[in-house]
Amino acid sequence: MSTENEGNEVPKAPSAPPVPVDSPAASSQGPTAGGTEPTAPLPPVPQNAPNATGPHPGGPAAHASAPQAPGSAPDGSWPPPPPANPPYGEGQAYGAGPAGAPGGFGADGAGGAGGWGASYQQPAPKPRNGRGGLVAAVLVAALVAGGLGGGLGYTLAKDNDNNGSTTVSASDSGATQVKRAPGTIAHVAAKALPSTVTIEAEGTNGDGGTGTGFVFDTQGHIITNNHVVADALDGGKLTATFPDGRKYDAQVVGHAQGYDVAVIKLKNPPSDLKPLPLGDSDKVAVGDETIAIGAPFGLSNTVTTGIISAKNRPVASSDGSATSKASYMSALQTDASINPGNSGGPLLDASGAVIGINSAIQSTSSGGFGSGQSGSIGLGFAIPINQAKYVAQQLIKTGKPVYAKIGASVSLEESSAGAKITDQGAAGSSAVEPGGPADKAGLKPGDVITKLDDMVIDSGPTLIGEIWTHKPGDKVTITYKRGGQEHTTELTLGSRVGDN
Repeated sequence: MSTENEGNEVPKAPSAPPVPVDSPAASSQGPTAGGTEPTAPLPPVPQNAPNATGPHPGGPAAHASAPQAPGSAPDGSWPPPPPANPPYGEGQAYGAGPAGAPGGFGADGAGGAGGWGASYQQPAPKPRNGRGGLVAAVLVAALVAGGLGGGLGYTLAKDNDNNGSTTVSASDSGATQVKRAPGTIAHVAAKALPSTVTIEAEGTNGDGGTGTGFVFDTQGHIITNNHVVADALDGGKLTATFPDGRKYDAQVVGHAQGYDVAVIKLKNPPSDLKPLPLGDSDKVAVGDETIAIGAPFGLSNTVTTGIISAKNRPVASSDGSATSKASYMSALQTDASINPGNSGGPLLDASGAVIGINSAIQSTSSGGFGSGQSGSIGLGFAIPINQAKYVAQQLIKTGKPVYAKIGASVSLEESSAGAKITDQGAAGSSAVEPGGPADKAGLKPGDVITKLDDMVIDSGPTLIGEIWTHKPGDKVTITYKRGGQEHTTELTLGSRVGDN
């Protein structure tokens, strides 16, 4: 079964997403699972029972790994250096890594480690050494019970031959009259599925994976994740398959590494395309119902449900490749089941409107593409659709992404104090771009940014993610500390075109 090159685990998520200053802090906790084994005595082993031995099949066992954020100082230019232990599609909420370093704002990234797109591997069966007689006894008991049940069933059926059937069948008319009202999961899924596609990307070297996308317009544009189509760049092959089996060749129109958004276009698109309606991710509330559609582990057209667990969750993720550059998002967090293959698919609200693009998950598994096992533990992250829509429109228009920036290099070191402007930029350049937005606003090296508008900033990556939710030209209020004193200033965000 092919899987997507989704991303790997990302740095550990902070305990709480950035929240307005006056908002109460939220806390979360996860249940622990336990189980008991049967205590009923087993039947004695018959003297004539065969001394059979056999393995006891078991499910795959996932092992946990705590990825770390980069510990060395990345340079401030774009693209940022690859994370020390990159991972994707199972993106990792930022905040776990140790030391980081200066990075060009709106440019640098951090990643984590993990294994998006890990292929399924059946584990070796567990041996049952010394239990041959025990297994045989259970087997005999099962066969006896089966024979007894069969005999009773035959007797009952024979006795009722002349008395009519004891079962009741539902009428066909009743089954066809089941109503799936607007707002129900079944109704939303039925409306949205025809507008989703399973994407297969294959590189010139034969590497590739599977992801998801959805119809953006009637011209044949499909939105997905950058890491889903990355293998098909530079001469690779890309196809998109609809739930009804129609398959189309496609090409990449534009991709944004930093945002982890890409737009592809179907070649010779059909005339009956129905774009999914786009919602307003700014109006989403914690607790709202969510519906995710994708191809987890290659299982196309899979629908899962959950709720919005948190908003504005800082996430840094990477595709795990040696040349990987980090992506940042101020994500919508959901507990809807998201697995490798869901990347790029829509996250819908209860009305069927797209509120996000499923992009990353926190996973307990480690390992790179094609190794290990990774899956949903109820911590999925989606790019807010308001941001993704803007990015997609820029990609369709020019083929290149446009990023907002403040024109300063900040430390990526893990911290809860804020985002510190470094003393020096990349390659010895100035940490504050001369004549840039930060310079004009009076910011200097050593200043620690603690808020952007009303959002608390606890680290450099959090600030990058928040800046990228804005557009160039937006005016924002920056709260910062200098020499222990708090100050505020306003600045107009600048712009940077392209990932390079």
